[in-house]
Amino acid sequence: MFSTKLCCIKGFSSSPLLFLKRALLSLSHRQCTVTNTFEAQCKSKPQKQVCKTVLKHFDAQYSEELGDQWRNVRDVLLNPLSWQYGVLLNRFSDLTNLKQCLTELGYTNLLPQTHPESRSQTTPIPLQCFIHRDPVRIPTQSHHPGWLKQYYLLNASSLLPVLSLNVKEGERVLDLCAAPGGKSLAVLQTATPGLLQCNEVDQHRHDWLLKTLESYVPPRLRHLLSLTHLDGRSIGKTRPGAYDKVLVDAPCSNDRSWLYTPDTHQGEMWLKERTQLPLLQKELLCSALAAVRPGGVVVYSTCTMSRAENQSVVEAVLASYQGVELLELEPHLIDSLSDHFCFAHFHPSVGQLVIPQKGQTWGPMYVSRLRRIY
Repeated sequence: MFSTKLCCIKGFSSSPLLFLKRALLSLSHRQCTVTNTFEAQCKSKPQKQVCKTVLKHFDAQYSEELGDQWRNVRDVLLNPLSWQYGVLLNRFSDLTNLKQCLTELGYTNLLPQTHPESRSQTTPIPLQCFIHRDPVRIPTQSHHPGWLKQYYLLNASSLLPVLSLNVKEGERVLDLCAAPGGKSLAVLQTATPGLLQCNEVDQHRHDWLLKTLESYVPPRLRHLLSLTHLDGRSIGKTRPGAYDKVLVDAPCSNDRSWLYTPDTHQGEMWLKERTQLPLLQKELLCSALAAVRPGGVVVYSTCTMSRAENQSVVEAVLASYQGVELLELEPHLIDSLSDHFCFAHFHPSVGQLVIPQKGQTWGPMYVSRLRRIY
C-alpha cells in the first residue's frame, strides 16, 4: 500500500483513464521513489495557515462538546495532507475501465452494491463512490461543454445525507441549499426522481451549481431538473406540501474551511456571525417541513460539529413545529458505513455526527432525519 498525493503528478490530460494508467505504471515500477518525490513536492507547496483565533475557539467549544474525541479530530483538521477524498462515479458518463483502474490503484467501493429490502430480497445500489485508505487525490476534470465528467471528488461523508434521504424512482425532491451541487448529483446517482428542484439563493453559488449539473447530467434528463434562485425560507410558504423528500444541507460554520480563515480579523467576524446561524438554520428546516407532503421525509445536515447548529436546531424545531417526528437513520446504512466512518457518541441521540479520525478522515458531517406526520 502506498501513501502518496496523486495531485502532484504532472502531465494530467483531460482523459482520466490515461492519467490513471500512467499513475499505475509509475507506481508499479517506482513506488518508493514516487512516494518520496510526491511527498516532497506536496510539502514544498505553500501550506494553509491556521487561524489561531478560530482554533482557540474550537479548542474551548469542542473539548467540552466532544470530550476526549476532540484531540484526535483536532490532529486531523490540522493536517490537510492527511485528508482522504472520495471519487463519486457519474453513472451517466462512459466509465469503461475506470472502475478497474481505480481498483488497481487501491480504491474500494464505499458501499455494498446491494442493500436488503427484506430478508429474501436485495436491491441494487446504483450510487458508486470509491475511497482509498491513504490520502490519495486524483485531479479534478475540467468543464467542457457537451462532455459529461466521469467522477466528482468529495468528502465521502457528504453522501450520508443523500443516502439517508433514500430517494425512490419518480419522487419529487427539493435540494433546498444545493450549491455547489455535489449532493444534487449524488441524488441523481441513487435514483431518477420525477422532479429534482435545486435551489440556491446566492448568485455566485447558483452559477457554480448550474455548471456542475451541466457537467454531469445528460440533456435527456435535464427536463427533470428545476434550478431556482430563491430564499429557501420562503419555499415552504409558496409551495406547501409539494415534495416527497427535502434535503436541507444548511449553511453552517464549516469547520474545515473556517479553521483556515485567511486572517485573524476575518476569523473574528466569522465567529460573531456563527452565533446567528442557528436562527437561519431553524427557519430553513421549518420551511422544508412545510414544503414536504404529509408522510414525506426531510433530512437536515451540516458540515460542522457545533452542537448549537446540529442537535440544538433539530430539538428546537421538534419542540415548536407540530406534526413532526424524529426518525433514526437506517441501521443497515450505519452498519455498512461503520468500517469507514467514525460516528461520535452523544446523548440524547438526535441524529448522527461523523467526525474525522486518523485513517478515517471523513467528516465533519451531521445528519438528522425527520418525517412530517400531517
